[in-house]
Amino acid sequence: MTGGRGDPGLLDSLVHGSLGWLGEARDFFRLPPDVTTDADPNLTLKPLGELAELTQLIGVLHPREEFRQTARGLFAFAWNETRDGELFAELIRGEPFATYPVELYGVFAQAGLRHAEADALVDTTTRLRGWRVAREDHTRTLGVLNAERRIGLRQHADFGAVLDLTGLGGLPEPWALDRRAAYGVTHDVFHLTDWGRNRQRLSPELAGYLRLWLPSWLENWLEEQLWDLAGELLAVTACLPQAPYPAESWQRLAGARAADGGVPEIGAAPSSGDRAEAFTACYHSTLVTAFAATLARIASDEAEAGRPAGDTTMAGGRTPCESETAP
Repeated sequence: MTGGRGDPGLLDSLVHGSLGWLGEARDFFRLPPDVTTDADPNLTLKPLGELAELTQLIGVLHPREEFRQTARGLFAFAWNETRDGELFAELIRGEPFATYPVELYGVFAQAGLRHAEADALVDTTTRLRGWRVAREDHTRTLGVLNAERRIGLRQHADFGAVLDLTGLGGLPEPWALDRRAAYGVTHDVFHLTDWGRNRQRLSPELAGYLRLWLPSWLENWLEEQLWDLAGELLAVTACLPQAPYPAESWQRLAGARAADGGVPEIGAAPSSGDRAEAFTACYHSTLVTAFAATLARIASDEAEAGRPAGDTTMAGGRTPCESETAP
């Protein structure tokens, strides 16, 4: 990996193209009328939640105002799809022990968008005995704990103790990291650092382990043309102290883009012309590309200016670019 100074032109072109593609695909993020009953949340709520998570960050942190404006528009769209939070009250009433409504609501609560009934229900359900049961997926538990922090709830478990049980916390043998475990490691980092907002939470031990093995993992998944995971690993790279800039990896990811700015999850983008098929194949990897390029741009600017790296928040929870209110 080269030093921390990246290629702002390349990184900005990736954010620009990705946001443009997401804007064109906006209708595919809309929720169906039966979202609280029969709809598959992996095809409805999950895409919308990912859109909200990553555009909220870009809309606050990206150095370029035009990108922040575009991302804030997409984030406002996502909030509107929840009917200004009423959806979360309905989901929690229907599944009091389910974690996904709380995780999704936490994205908006962090931005200052609240719903009074959802707040009351979350406060009640997260105090129940059924909420405190052990979960096999420790990475997912980190996400739940992060959501509780965002909403302002008392965390139901110790974050550090859960982190120790995750794939990252166990410092797994790097040569045995399969695809599923690799996604787990990236999300351990995202939950620990609040999706790159507080990169200083990475301990020296974890940061050293990642710095040593990320180049090999990146090479492996780029060779497999798994652009989605490669993008997540590039985002993790940008979270490291004095973040390296793997120029060749970024160029290879950029080379995977379709003409319309979309980034396929794996291989080449669909060529059938079916927009629904293209959305399913590209939406997550395109979001990840915009997110990773934003973090890399921030890290590159820090290196250029000689600023301390790591914490993007200021006193009072504001960020250096946060001069606007939430949409």
